[in-house]
Amino acid sequence: MPEPRPEDDTQDEHKRVSILMLLPNMITLMGMCLGLTAIRFAIEGRFTTAVAMILLAMLADGIDGFVARRLGAESAMGAQLDSLSDFLCFGVAPAIVLYQLHLTQAAGFGWIFALLFAAATCLRLARFNVMSGQNEKGTGPKTHFVGVPAPAGASLALLPVFLTLSGLVDLDAVPIVVAIWMAFVGLLMISKLATLAPRSVRVPQRFAAVIMVAMVVVIGLGFTRPWLVLVMINAAYLTTILYALIQTRGRILS
Repeated sequence: MPEPRPEDDTQDEHKRVSILMLLPNMITLMGMCLGLTAIRFAIEGRFTTAVAMILLAMLADGIDGFVARRLGAESAMGAQLDSLSDFLCFGVAPAIVLYQLHLTQAAGFGWIFALLFAAATCLRLARFNVMSGQNEKGTGPKTHFVGVPAPAGASLALLPVFLTLSGLVDLDAVPIVVAIWMAFVGLLMISKLATLAPRSVRVPQRFAAVIMVAMVVVIGLGFTRPWLVLVMINAAYLTTILYALIQTRGRILS
């Protein structure tokens, strides 16, 4: 009879995973570290750096999904890891930044709205996980988001910070306005409003050159007036939300 192969070698072969298959999760963990570092800088009062960390976390959030799809490395664990990282980076970190910069004067009142925003982000991500599971069963790729996605919600919530850092408006004296704005963004995230998805955007081919030139201008402004550029991007996105609200006649929870 032929000798059986040693079981240890076979098991060892099965346990080996290509390092490239781990790359998406590594990028996700990097984004989580950026979000946690943003909280540290916010506590230290270094708000410019804290916001920069959150923006880098948004970039990492976009890259990890793209890399996972390209490598065929999507997994249930990766999806859950991404969701937990998003809650930290786009729910907790922006809430801490906004509280430290604009809501400390309101004390407990301001903290309530910080908690509400973080809770809305958590609820939005939980619903997204459920809907993603349903989508995998054959409903096809979606051409729009239901509610404002967590990264976009974090960007909208940070609009008062962008306005302050750009020098356009100083909102330190009106924490109630910042608190109401956070509540409104949280409502948009948990709403059933059909919001813009990049894959659904189609432009005439004749406008391609114009769009690329505009992108160069935006990049140039990003080096000289980065906070102003972020205000402009948020204003453009708010325009699409206003259009969606008009289409649904203001009904965002049904």
